[in-house]
Amino acid sequence: MNKEALQKGGHLYPGHTEILAELTGTTDYSMMLSAPNLKVIHVTTHVGIIDAINMITPERVLHVIHLAHETLTKAGIASPKIAVCGINPHAGENGLFGYGEEAEKIVPAVEKAQAEGIDVQGPLPADTLFFRTVRGDFDIVVAMYHDQGHGPVKVLGLESGVNITVGLPIIRTSVDHGTAFDIAGTGKADEKSLVEALRQAVELAPKK
Repeated sequence: MNKEALQKGGHLYPGHTEILAELTGTTDYSMMLSAPNLKVIHVTTHVGIIDAINMITPERVLHVIHLAHETLTKAGIASPKIAVCGINPHAGENGLFGYGEEAEKIVPAVEKAQAEGIDVQGPLPADTLFFRTVRGDFDIVVAMYHDQGHGPVKVLGLESGVNITVGLPIIRTSVDHGTAFDIAGTGKADEKSLVEALRQAVELAPKK
């Protein structure tokens, strides 16, 4: 689906996620990206950075932690290890960077999730967290905004990245790239991301 064509056709949605959420009557959902050894779920996605920071609340962060936990638990991981990114460089460095956003918006959510028995840590510095996750320290990262989460996934391999919508009553996966109209009909299209999307759908299917 081409987002520009969608908008020009009068369907004013940012993308697949919002369309499927409306069709299924879902109000609480999130985008998750998956690449080899890395899964990332987002607190905010297709909004500008200033709007994203304003939209981050303890309630939203906690909800996304719940979505991450429920999604991986259903997929067969008994106690998923969840890491939560900070907003500012070095996760704020105890208030040195930013205006206390981590303490205000993230810490209360993490502490509440921990009190519920969820294995979650954060806020953690994003510049090292993705490396640690690929290494195996965590099962999934909660990213605060679009580029924070998308960048590492696409560096690991655009051709094998998968876009997943969690919180829907259905399993939804798709390729993590655009329509590539510029190479349509040339025989140059790469099927790896589509094949991986099918594999991820099977992996995420409830095991009970």
